[in-house]
Amino acid sequence: MNRLVPLPVVVPLLGAALTLLLANRPRLQRSVSVVGLTTTLAVAVALLLQAYRHGPVVLAIGGWPAPVGIVLVADQLAALMVVVSSAVTLCVLLYSIGQGQGETGETAPVTIYHPTYLVLTAGVTNAFLAGDLFNLFVGFEILLAASFVLITLGGTETRIRTGSTYVVVSILSSMVFLAAVGLVYAATGTLNMAQLAQRLDALPDGVRLALQLMLLLAFGVKAAVFPLSAWLPDSYPTAPAPVTAVFAGLLTKVGVYAIIRTETLLFPGGQVDELLMVVAGLTMLVGILGAVAQSDMKRLFSFTLVSHIGYMIFGVALSTVAGLSGAIFYVVHHITIQTTLFLVAGLVEERAGSTDLRRLGGLARVTPLVAVLFFVPAMNLAGVPPFSGFLGKLGLLQAGVAAGGPLPWALVAAGAVTSLLTLYVASRVWNIAFWRAPRLAEAGATRLPGLMIGATVALVAFGLALTVIAGPLFDVTADAATDLRDRTPYLRAVLPGGPP
Repeated sequence: MNRLVPLPVVVPLLGAALTLLLANRPRLQRSVSVVGLTTTLAVAVALLLQAYRHGPVVLAIGGWPAPVGIVLVADQLAALMVVVSSAVTLCVLLYSIGQGQGETGETAPVTIYHPTYLVLTAGVTNAFLAGDLFNLFVGFEILLAASFVLITLGGTETRIRTGSTYVVVSILSSMVFLAAVGLVYAATGTLNMAQLAQRLDALPDGVRLALQLMLLLAFGVKAAVFPLSAWLPDSYPTAPAPVTAVFAGLLTKVGVYAIIRTETLLFPGGQVDELLMVVAGLTMLVGILGAVAQSDMKRLFSFTLVSHIGYMIFGVALSTVAGLSGAIFYVVHHITIQTTLFLVAGLVEERAGSTDLRRLGGLARVTPLVAVLFFVPAMNLAGVPPFSGFLGKLGLLQAGVAAGGPLPWALVAAGAVTSLLTLYVASRVWNIAFWRAPRLAEAGATRLPGLMIGATVALVAFGLALTVIAGPLFDVTADAATDLRDRTPYLRAVLPGGPP
């Protein structure tokens, strides 16, 4: 089974190479992309089942065992992230094919879109499976290099301007990350995360804290936590709808994943928990207040994206099994729902010619299916019972109450307020864009492509399925959180002979 571990990285990379060779064969190119991501999803499901039943699945690249060689580790957390990311990237790919991305004009030249999209997928899965800090850095750089291309597709003035901001911020955060990696190696003599878990404890407290803060700074920019999130609402909305959707669903969550992994495996003990709680509360409130002030659907969803990252950091900051379990569940939920909402925004733009709320109205009458496809994930994001958003928030709030203390209680209050404001924002979009008298911006498509609708329906159904399987999913996230807190299953699986 360990031979399956590299496939979620290798298959998309091979698909990228093949689609580049098939630049003049668009049908074959699309088929290769779909088959590649479908295969990646199937492998990811197999890895998750294996990790859940038998513990982490580890592969030492080139036969060199850890800590000498590079290892890929599919524990329950990593495998679950790969499953969800693979499902989302497959749906977004189908949506983009329906929209015509990669076929014509300025939106996505055929020789660029599919190869770059597959490279992005490989970077995301490599980051999730990385067993050492440098390979994690490589995963980030692969996905960032691909994202630089995707965010500026078409080369329009707006995309180049906002894309430049995204590129500069990403490079700066990568420089901080690389500096932190160098300092960690200088201090410990290793970058293998299992071995770091043993050696970092022996460092002086000040050195250990400085390394922890440097990594948190780098990952905080990538996760778009406040006050490191100002770049996101200006960068994401200008890209094509499928690109924005996959960025919103996945890229920030890779940053959150890195925070979860390093805070539990490398820096247990909660030295910066209070700082993370403050950051989580500010991220929730500042983000949702920014969403309240927006008049464009894409920018509004970008601010809700920032806001709900705060819930995940809240769970990490609690440093309890219940908090981590709630955070992991919420990551799975949010990847699905936030991606869906950006795809719906793309449907609105395709049908009405704009996502500006001041120029929209009556969409529920003109295209009732799109109205339903917006309403369900919007209520899910707001945390209306019995959707998975409600269950995830409830788990986090219960963990906060159980932790006790002024800061956890303040975060519980901030989470409740953020949920209510999210409901207000979702209701406002519904009332203005879908319910009020018809006021379409301009004539758009009279009939939306079936593949765009089908991919969005699939993600809406996936979001609803998370509610149906919430019990088993919480079992998986609780097991993953227990292993993260214990660390022993990870160490025994990665290091020959296990921990001392």
